[in-house]
Amino acid sequence: MIKEKLQKFKGYIDLHFHLDGSLDIDTVRKLMEINNINEQLTDEEIKLKTKVSKDCKDLNEYLSKFSFPISLLQTKEAITEAFYLVKERLKKEGLIYAEIRFSPAFFTQKSLSQEDVIKAAIKGAKKSDFKAKIILCLMRNLNYETNLETVLLAKKYLGDTVVALDLAGAEGLYPTARFESLFKKARELNIPFTIHAGEADRASSVKAALNFGAKRIGHGVNSFTDKYCLNFVQEHNITYEVCPTSNLNTKVINSVKDYPLRELINNKINVTINTDNTSVSNTNIKEEYELINDAFDLTNEEFKYLIKNSIKSAFLSTNEKEELLDVLDNKFKEIDI
Repeated sequence: MIKEKLQKFKGYIDLHFHLDGSLDIDTVRKLMEINNINEQLTDEEIKLKTKVSKDCKDLNEYLSKFSFPISLLQTKEAITEAFYLVKERLKKEGLIYAEIRFSPAFFTQKSLSQEDVIKAAIKGAKKSDFKAKIILCLMRNLNYETNLETVLLAKKYLGDTVVALDLAGAEGLYPTARFESLFKKARELNIPFTIHAGEADRASSVKAALNFGAKRIGHGVNSFTDKYCLNFVQEHNITYEVCPTSNLNTKVINSVKDYPLRELINNKINVTINTDNTSVSNTNIKEEYELINDAFDLTNEEFKYLIKNSIKSAFLSTNEKEELLDVLDNKFKEIDI
């Protein structure tokens, strides 16, 4: 019964969504045009450049699919257009809110500065009326100075569009513990942050992120059975940003049933369902919920709990959350939940 309702539902939220991993074919073609790339690529050729195969071995291979999209996001016009087109697509897909993240340092391979990139992103975000915010990513493979610049720019632009920081990249190669000083600075500047942790490393990575002061944990899968982490996230109201298809792609899990989802829900852990990268993982938020439902046969209340967690955990003001919860309640009524 609820499976049919998932198809009709128009109140989805995605808190863990990477811009450069979520460019659909039409957007890629538009960005190629902006970049004066005359190469004629078929849909299949674009998919090969932007989507992992079913044989993806691990996170490092998964991350290799970002190279081509990043190459298209090196001008102000391209960044602005990408944000606009992505937001419009999310609106059509039945979302009411999203947080879109990217590394401004990754889009400076030509002439742009990080600040140029952020301004272009904000401009694109404001072209669409779909409600979405921006999270700026620090990257594990970048040097301290470059990441510090991102922190300082996050503070400068923190407000109605830029709302938080993140740490992303090859977790197994660059342990979370190395980035303590950057997040100490973020705390001093009162910048909220989420951190990718417990995806390609152990629960110790999540513990480091929690000790830094992360409000949310990206993925966190390898800490779902760790008593310290579970007690901490419960006591401090920390949120897990779970991304099922991505975790299957990177072999973090063998099956969605590997998640102790019902135990997490029953223990009132803030779990949210997200896409991570819609193009790289060839998914969307509706399909992520269908995956979860197929594995756990969600009750109406469990479905509502997961969706509401996303609003409660968003980097938004209290008033904005209350407004979204009102919208959500109406969306539930539309499908009789």
